[in-house]
Amino acid sequence: MRTAQNMIVENDDFADTLVARRPPSRGEVMAEICRQLEPFQTDDGAAITGATVISKDLSIDSLAVMDMVMDLEDQFDVSIPMNVVAEIHTVDELADTILSLSARR
Repeated sequence: MRTAQNMIVENDDFADTLVARRPPSRGEVMAEICRQLEPFQTDDGAAITGATVISKDLSIDSLAVMDMVMDLEDQFDVSIPMNVVAEIHTVDELADTILSLSARR
């Protein structure tokens, strides 16, 4: 089965190409979250995993969390509502939220 990856849209002598974006994989989302959280690892050297509690297990403040969330929103083209951000505690929960919102696009 073949699917269209590019679609040309023409309107009033204006043409633009729209590229269909595939949703990110869980591995891509987890890798990016871990990359962004790496500078906030504590001195005990524990690896960042899906079970890592962002505000408890890392030395990160709320402003840095919000900056990271905004970067992730930009990178994965999603918008995470503030009330949802407040309910995210672990890396897995953050990844699940991004994947869920990406699938709705």
